[in-house]
Amino acid sequence: MSTLLRNKKFMISLLLLVLVILSAGIFLFLSTHRFVYNAPGTVGNTAGNLYNKGLFAQLEDKVYFANSFDGYALYEMYADETKIRKVSNAVAQNLLAAGDCVFFFQNGTNGKGGFANVAAGRGFNRYRISKDSIDNMTKDIVIYNQLVDNDLYMLSLKNDSLRFFKMKIDQSEETELGNSNINPACARDGVVYYAGADTDHALHSFAISDDTPHIVLQRNLWYPFLYGEWLYYLDLDTNYRLFRYHMSTGETEQLTTDRVDCYNIGGGYIYYQKNSSTSPQLICMQVDGSNPTLVAEGNYTNINMTSHYVYFQEFGQEYTTYHCPLGSASYSTFQVALEAALTD
Repeated sequence: MSTLLRNKKFMISLLLLVLVILSAGIFLFLSTHRFVYNAPGTVGNTAGNLYNKGLFAQLEDKVYFANSFDGYALYEMYADETKIRKVSNAVAQNLLAAGDCVFFFQNGTNGKGGFANVAAGRGFNRYRISKDSIDNMTKDIVIYNQLVDNDLYMLSLKNDSLRFFKMKIDQSEETELGNSNINPACARDGVVYYAGADTDHALHSFAISDDTPHIVLQRNLWYPFLYGEWLYYLDLDTNYRLFRYHMSTGETEQLTTDRVDCYNIGGGYIYYQKNSSTSPQLICMQVDGSNPTLVAEGNYTNINMTSHYVYFQEFGQEYTTYHCPLGSASYSTFQVALEAALTD
């Protein structure tokens, strides 16, 4: 074989090798940097969790949460509370989780250094799970938020004025929607439901396809929560008692005679805080209002739920988080979170 032919074959082989390496590099780059978009019907967190500061958000079998024992730093774990690890020292709330992202409002940092720490200050952030990295999306002070499909709806405070807007999860587009006081926590199937706050307390809604508001139900209500075929809400005309309204039949049921400070629903159960000057209580009952059971005496707040547990805190003592198995009235300190904070 001539030297010229051997050199030609060598050059062809070398060129093919370079092409293979370049192709592999491009594939790796695209795999690492491509954005994972959400399927229709995606919602970032339950209305109940978001009404309670959004300290927990479940994504399939994992839970992302603000660890109160570590200054509300962002942590992750499995829903059964195993394999807990710290994600960031950013003080987190209003958590949303879907696809490859966890979104949260950062209310400063807890003062510790460490990997994936975000610069001190406030802002709305995005944690890319596959990249294990955090980036800021807006410096606004976000009051309420929800993720619907691939749009983030946020009510924020900017320059001392309310701002309601939406932003694509990849930050490719941002749309101003006005300055109405809207809490978009309750969402289903591409529609956001909310209690009016500017001129009434009726149930309003808008589809994310056009963002045009409509009145759905003329009631004096607060904290609407769609669960199954029922709309749960606090009725302002009866001193914040918990009611539910069937969205198809129009049937209305009063579930308790207690004044309710906060509540959450999941797994067929309702947990709520009974407001009372003499006997405040945290109570668990079934979603039809039956079998009310005392969980704890006293004032509790920030009731968050996952598929396995209910988490809550004593009002005025928010350093400690308690938990109990969903449907149970037996609670204890969220010990694994405490131990993780102590060993960090």
